Amino acid sequence: MKLVLASGNAGKLVELRELLAGSGIELNAQSELGIGDTEETGSTFVENAILKARHAARASGLPALADDSGLCVDALDGAPGLYSARYAGVHGDNTGNNTKLLRELEGVPDAQRTAHFTCVLALLHNADDPDPIIATGRWHGRVLHAPRGTHGFGYDPVFLPDDGGGLGSAELDPALKNRISHRGQALAMLKNALVNDSGFPLARE
Repeated sequence: MKLVLASGNAGKLVELRELLAGSGIELNAQSELGIGDTEETGSTFVENAILKARHAARASGLPALADDSGLCVDALDGAPGLYSARYAGVHGDNTGNNTKLLRELEGVPDAQRTAHFTCVLALLHNADDPDPIIATGRWHGRVLHAPRGTHGFGYDPVFLPDDGGGLGSAELDPALKNRISHRGQALAMLKNALVNDSGFPLARE
């Protein structure tokens, strides 16, 4: 079964393809099909995920999976949140985003640097699907004082998960990170939902 991923983010594509390995689902990025991004005008991760999935499904004619995710920092009232990918002003500027985040938290002690990643996955059977499958994962931890590690993408270098054994997100073995992360949690929920979904029979294998 083919799905279009409503994103051109290479890091997300790699993670999701690894997480879907053996599921019978072939994931193609919308950029590989010549489909551009849509404007993210929602006020929540759920709204943006559905907007992106509907756009990709309509443009491709395929079922679509969208991931809307971000880092929510308690000391910053939930920022960068919905604007995580463009926190520093340019979409996808990982280095700039991390630099700005660390600057905003300069002098803030560890106990007040709590944060969590949120990932919302929205899966649409078609562009007009009125009942998308929604799955949400949250990964709790805190923001480090400086980047650590070489794995992952986005805010991984500055995130210390509560369940990472003292390792930062970018220091974790990718297989372990995929299992415990917000995206891994959300995809596990999505796969469970697909077992009983007659619209995706290959997911039963």
